[in-house]
Amino acid sequence: MTIEQLNTQFGIAGQLEFIAGNGGLPMIQVKTAKAKALISIHAGQVLSYQPAGEAEDVMFLSAKAYYQDGKAIKGGAPICWPWFGADPEGKGRPGHGFVRNRAWNVIATEALANGDIKVTVGLDDTPETQAIWPHAFSLRQEIVIGDSLNLSLITRNTGKEKFTITQAFHTYFKVGDISRAKVSGLAGCDYLDKAGGGNTQKHQTGDVTIDAEVDRIYLNVGNTLTIDDAALNRCIQITSQNSKTAVVWNPWEKIAKDMADLEDHDYQRLLCVETTNAADDVREVAPGGECRLVASYRVVRG
Repeated sequence: MTIEQLNTQFGIAGQLEFIAGNGGLPMIQVKTAKAKALISIHAGQVLSYQPAGEAEDVMFLSAKAYYQDGKAIKGGAPICWPWFGADPEGKGRPGHGFVRNRAWNVIATEALANGDIKVTVGLDDTPETQAIWPHAFSLRQEIVIGDSLNLSLITRNTGKEKFTITQAFHTYFKVGDISRAKVSGLAGCDYLDKAGGGNTQKHQTGDVTIDAEVDRIYLNVGNTLTIDDAALNRCIQITSQNSKTAVVWNPWEKIAKDMADLEDHDYQRLLCVETTNAADDVREVAPGGECRLVASYRVVRG
């Protein structure tokens, strides 16, 4: 659909507009009394969320991000699906699945009675996806923009055989200074340490702080985590549903320099805290059944 057609069918006067974004990709721009946000239809990905009265975006978005078919956008809340991490079957398929680098469809938009805006985007299986992952599915993401940002990723099995998935909201949060940021809510959890290509199990004591490359899958986590961002004088509260694992990631200096879609010093300004079904947190979806992964982000002060 063209931008004009999208606005005619799905626009909400004064609150939700479709625009041509970077790379000419169609994007959804939301501006309300509660917040503003930017959503890329390519990848079905929230790129920006800024509550009213906040000086800074909640999300980090790379100035060097790719905006083209077949490429993932570095920043915001990419969707990893139907697997998290490397191809689980070792067939050479792309890491983190195949939905974060292709166009999605706009399913619905709605102005809710409480002043929030709800956007639903989705993907269904095609011959192309069947060649990559031979299952019939209907994937939807419900995005609710208000005082908090609420994301629900809903997997429906429309086929005749069960399948299993791992998945994630691979969310990039903006921090003022990574050396002064910490994550609370993971003390006492074991984690798989993936940094440097490893896979050793370790135990978290106290808050998570970052002073080197961090790539960890935390196991048996609770449903509330908090990023304490001292440099920006704010906390970002992350609440989840139907998730037993969480990932904390920061590339640090060398990997950031090696990534063409990151500025060399971006590692100092980003922190990924990801709501996941990863590692042994595998979800089975029966024919006609569904799986729902939910994450909510809110700025908390005082």
